[in-house]
Amino acid sequence: MDVLDQLAEPAVALTGRVDDLLAAAGAPDGHRIWPLLRRLRVLPGDAVRAVLELRPEALAGAGEVGAELRRAYHETGAVLADGGSWQGPTAEVYAAHRSGLAEHVTGLTGRVDAMTGYAEAVAGWIEETRYALARTLADVLGSAEAVAVLTTPPRAAGVEPGGLPPGPAAAEIGARILGTVDEAYDRAEALPRRWAAELDLLDHRPPDLPTVRPDAGRIAL
Repeated sequence: MDVLDQLAEPAVALTGRVDDLLAAAGAPDGHRIWPLLRRLRVLPGDAVRAVLELRPEALAGAGEVGAELRRAYHETGAVLADGGSWQGPTAEVYAAHRSGLAEHVTGLTGRVDAMTGYAEAVAGWIEETRYALARTLADVLGSAEAVAVLTTPPRAAGVEPGGLPPGPAAAEIGARILGTVDEAYDRAEALPRRWAAELDLLDHRPPDLPTVRPDAGRIAL
């Protein structure tokens, strides 16, 4: 359990009220929450619940899977390196295929390393996002805006004596939460671009070879 889990219950309660107020009354014209709502297409409460469901532990096994794949590719490479005692044109064709496959397997090993690195980067992003949101929630839970949102009766549209308007207060809380999520979204979008080249599909192209007749003679092409 991390700090975000510890804040989950009060955060869900607060942002649920924020969502209700935004759905019922909207936000003030020109408020900074509007571009965030348009970009993310999610209400603050839904955003908080989505981040709560993100778990870096789900990617913890990527390193072990990668190690197993590397071992398998290493064993395959060792088999390919053993060309046997064949001789003649057919053996030469086989050797060319074997060499091409060995090179392909080496490339696949690099892809496995990239996959493991990408999984670790995504897990790191999840941890950073959960921590950043926890800090934002810790601030808003103790704010005057939170008091206005949580203590205003659902049907009250005005301002309580000495308090803040519940609608603008909800918009302010929502903007702070969505601002944090928006920054995390930008970092998430950058991850696939950063790893795209290393994770790209690796095609195997068999070598161009002459056809071999059954009597082991070459046919010139």
